[in-house]
Amino acid sequence: MIPRRLGLLLALATLFIAGCAHRTLAPGPIDNQDRYWTGRLSLLVQSDPVQSLSGGFELLGDAGNGQLLLTNPLGGAVARVRWTPDGAELDSGGQTRSYPSVGALLEQLTGAAIPMNALFQWLRGQSAEASGWTADLSRMGEGRLQASRDSPQPAVTLRVVLER
Repeated sequence: MIPRRLGLLLALATLFIAGCAHRTLAPGPIDNQDRYWTGRLSLLVQSDPVQSLSGGFELLGDAGNGQLLLTNPLGGAVARVRWTPDGAELDSGGQTRSYPSVGALLEQLTGAAIPMNALFQWLRGQSAEASGWTADLSRMGEGRLQASRDSPQPAVTLRVVLER
């Protein structure tokens, strides 16, 4: 018989390992740098109260059709976002919510409108205009992107670190 402490330790280790497991987005035939990104992100919205989101991510697609998987620091899935021109869905905590667009979903989720068309161009290292937003692409060679919006309020800062 396994001593009680060892059994408890094995049970905790099993739970910890299971908590680290997560499903990834399968890039499939479009596995190229123009359509698939993975790394870490942080989003800071200077609202009242301040909202902050950070963690790992996998992003597949483009501004019209895509998927975003958000993960916690241990790699467990926190939320999955899917979108098409017809609308967007958020799967989180065993619940699915529908939205008219990915923009509406992200604004509801984060408290700030994220310029999806510009974001995908920035991830490709391309300059893009987005009303009120400024993107710093100077470190994209290192896989780092920073974009900020000062107007309209609330101010927003987005930081992305891409994995190679």
